[in-house]
Amino acid sequence: MTGAAPHIPVLLDEVIDALDPQPGDVIIDATFGAGGYTRAILDRGATVHAFDRDPDAISAGSQWAETKADPPRLVLHQRRFSEMAQSMAEAGIAQVDGIAMDIGVSSMQLDQPERGFAFSSNGKLDMTMSQSGPNAADFVNEAAEKDIADVLYQYGEERQSRRVARAIVAARPLTTTGELAAVVRKALGHRPGDKKDPATRSFQAIRIHVNGELDELEQGLAAAEQLLGEGGRLAVVSFHSLEDRIVKKFLRDAANANPRVSRHLPDVQDDGTARFAKLSKAIRPSQAEIDRNPRARSSTLRAAVRTNAPARKDVA
Repeated sequence: MTGAAPHIPVLLDEVIDALDPQPGDVIIDATFGAGGYTRAILDRGATVHAFDRDPDAISAGSQWAETKADPPRLVLHQRRFSEMAQSMAEAGIAQVDGIAMDIGVSSMQLDQPERGFAFSSNGKLDMTMSQSGPNAADFVNEAAEKDIADVLYQYGEERQSRRVARAIVAARPLTTTGELAAVVRKALGHRPGDKKDPATRSFQAIRIHVNGELDELEQGLAAAEQLLGEGGRLAVVSFHSLEDRIVKKFLRDAANANPRVSRHLPDVQDDGTARFAKLSKAIRPSQAEIDRNPRARSSTLRAAVRTNAPARKDVA
């Protein structure tokens, strides 16, 4: 291995326990980032195919010794993880033994003010994970007030979304994270020293919208179902309720584990065949981990094991 991971991966031990990588296994790290999960998987002797749409992450990973081995033990894919199945097919791999997904923005991205993900320091209002395409500034400066309000409400669960959207439109043009955060705080009556900065919800919502994160998650889970062979293991770490709700529903649907709406009505299931089994309960970080890494506080891990049932064709 070359060098140490610059950031602490969340729920690392729990993710590795869920994946149980063995020598010779092929594991996908669907959200490579700074490579924390990948390093631990490689240490177990498995081969990793790592995905990230961020060119900075791929560039950093290309310096690792494992990318230069023959055959390489680390194969990097600069693509969205929703494209896993297509990318692996192009690599000649039909099935894999495990998939790890760490949803949302990476610590590496948050810590770079110029990427525009955080409001703790002033930077360009960007927020694009791929560093291309329409960005946060395009959205807040060009979208209709109603569309901005809808995004803030749907993806940030901001109850005063209309007030914030109205303030954003009135303050146009906005070009930096500091400007946007100031507008949101003023609209919501922020007081210095408040436990949670009210701009948090708006920044989350805009970031999710700009990157299509929830659609990406749904498509990524469907791709994981396609790629995992019988006994293959899936481990998904999410960081807020919108993500966790999608993961929980997907796994419960795929395991035919959703409760019946009424005992007087028949079960509503696909064809009665479970495509995942051994669903874990929601696994959350210990207080010791939160003390070491405060960003772990909101994380939730859900894991499951793939059965031999065919993947659903309508979710591919």
